[in-house]
Amino acid sequence: MPFFVCEERHFSLTSSMAIIKLSPTERRRLSAFVTCCVVAFAAWLLTVLQGSYNYKVKCILTYNNIPQRRAFRTLQSDTVVATLQGSGWQMLSARMHNEDEHIAIDLHTLDTKNFIALEAQLPQINSKRSAEQKITDFDPDTLYFDFTNRSTKRVPVKLLKNITFQPQFDVAGNVRLNPAYVFVSGPAATINKITEWSTDSLKVTDVEANVQAKVDIAKVRDGNVSIYPKIIQVFVPVEEFTEKTLEIPVQLSNNVHYYDVKIFPQKVKVTFMTPLSKFAEINDDYFDAVADFGLWAEHKYSSLPVKITRLPAYTKIVKIEPQNVDFIVKK
Repeated sequence: MPFFVCEERHFSLTSSMAIIKLSPTERRRLSAFVTCCVVAFAAWLLTVLQGSYNYKVKCILTYNNIPQRRAFRTLQSDTVVATLQGSGWQMLSARMHNEDEHIAIDLHTLDTKNFIALEAQLPQINSKRSAEQKITDFDPDTLYFDFTNRSTKRVPVKLLKNITFQPQFDVAGNVRLNPAYVFVSGPAATINKITEWSTDSLKVTDVEANVQAKVDIAKVRDGNVSIYPKIIQVFVPVEEFTEKTLEIPVQLSNNVHYYDVKIFPQKVKVTFMTPLSKFAEINDDYFDAVADFGLWAEHKYSSLPVKITRLPAYTKIVKIEPQNVDFIVKK
């Protein structure tokens, strides 16, 4: 039987990358070539960017000279696409910043029409722009409006405030607004739903004296609604408060069957905080302390809680002693 012997051989492949070595002269030539390419590209780019181009940007429309006798609403978005003519630098800047422009549109012709042709206002719009960056057209180029009856309404102002006080100080009287009302004008359907108008928030900290300030009226979100005036004056009376205690007679309420009831004690001590200017004048006639007898008649309470149902304005109750009164029902 034939016998074969196989011989194993291991091969290793090695690869090497040839390293190109340039002479000093060749290196200078290569450096000059690269420099020439960079300079040529920079010159080409500079030439291109200095050229004039048409490019498109988004524009948000704002409205001037709104008709006073006609209320309206737009029938399309308040954003249009404008074609601008400008240099390559300006086009590059617009692409890099990607910010919407604001374009003011004059609406005075809506007194007799229901549309605005933007092309007709191009000279007026471009007169307020750089001579090197003119708008050539809009898309869409016409704005259409729906008209309704315009209504005006007088509504009260609601002050939004965030005031913090020094210890022992607080509001000591009615906050005064001047004016206390504003006039809102717009579509009747919208105006009829408005019952008040808020201000921007009045923020003051560590107060220990009267606050006098001017506050802006909250901005109108609907471009078809106008408001007047836009600023009001605010006066907040501030005083130092002090503590005072009085004995107040307890009155019985809900004694529907006219039981003969005896209350113990007949008076409670009420401790409260009051402005210094009112400290001397406040007496027990300014308070009503009431115990609800219905709680015994309906729920069989063994004692009745006392509640202060009337007290001077800007007075704050600290405590009532005792908080409950006992009673005897005579048969």
